[in-house]
Amino acid sequence: MTEAQFREVAARWLSLIAADAELSPYLMGVDWDRLKAHVARTLTTGEELPNLGWPEAQHRRATDYLTGAVSRPPFWEQVEDRCPGLLPERDGPLVEATLRQLTREDSRPNKLALLSVLGRAYRRYGLRPEHGGVIDDVLRTRVPWREVERAARRAGDGPAWWPAEVIDHDRAADGVGVLTVRPWRRLLWRPGQALPVCTPRHPGRWRWYCPANAPRPDGTVELHVRAVRGGAVSTSLVREVRPGELLHLGPPADAGLHLGEGRDLLLIAGGTGLAPLRALVEQVAAAPGGRRVTLVVGARSVESLYDAITLDKLRHDWLSIVPAFSHDLCAEPAEQGDALTVGLYHHRPGQHVYVCGPPLMLAGARLRLLAAGVPADHLHLPNRIPWR
Repeated sequence: MTEAQFREVAARWLSLIAADAELSPYLMGVDWDRLKAHVARTLTTGEELPNLGWPEAQHRRATDYLTGAVSRPPFWEQVEDRCPGLLPERDGPLVEATLRQLTREDSRPNKLALLSVLGRAYRRYGLRPEHGGVIDDVLRTRVPWREVERAARRAGDGPAWWPAEVIDHDRAADGVGVLTVRPWRRLLWRPGQALPVCTPRHPGRWRWYCPANAPRPDGTVELHVRAVRGGAVSTSLVREVRPGELLHLGPPADAGLHLGEGRDLLLIAGGTGLAPLRALVEQVAAAPGGRRVTLVVGARSVESLYDAITLDKLRHDWLSIVPAFSHDLCAEPAEQGDALTVGLYHHRPGQHVYVCGPPLMLAGARLRLLAAGVPADHLHLPNRIPWR
């Protein structure tokens, strides 16, 4: 093998490690380029694969991945040999990683994100049931093709994903990152929708995030991400991803947070659940139509109110912004309490109420708001994905 081929094998091995839920955490903080160069050298000299600190059983699995990367042609080449022209070469690695992740994913929201992308890819590439057996044979696993086909029937036309460059990254608060990305092709979405997002640092792992802005003339998308304990993707997006890196954005999906016509609004946000509600405020700003909007922004303390500067710029005579601090005894009395409690204090008859926040906040929100007298048809909560 040539030096270039050794580097290609090392890159293929790294993509397999990054897609493995047990092995990928060991890549946190590792310089990928230096690691690939080191692995390529070990292949050249016949040295043992470096151990990144994982247990013996996991080291054997990493070694098996390397053996497979050396002995077998890449996924796209094998599919191309059997079904010429089926998949574009540039898309092969991400299709492979996403399919492999689908076979091992047991979280329903994450699986929905994978199926959203794969369903669109199935339509985009004109896949048919007979192609499933070919791809299963190449992957040496069984993909749940019936689920992919059902997702394809629901999917609209268009790209399966949009490559997007990170043009700004702000560590807005402890554990929270605000990323601004620019898709290479214009991505159309509505405020309140969600996008599957994938970073090449964890190929094939798609997670739902919601744009924090209404569509802009320059096409940029702002994402608010909280690093979740044990969440490799969110941790990478907050702590590792830098401007100039590439992300992939999947097709937009409705999540129960779209605006109706002309009603006054009470928006109650907890943590990074602020993102879709801020996008709704921007949507109203484009055509206020006599609405009045109250935005309650929940945080533990003043220091954890991560988007304060942007919120301060949202100055409209029809908009009231009310902070709610659940663990800050120095806050004004009217601002002390959880977001739902403060929000209910500001509720007025006729308002449509939108709530978005962490899972614990949402768990009892519907019952609590209904019991407080909010009509069921005036209440809007995200109904398909977890908001963190």
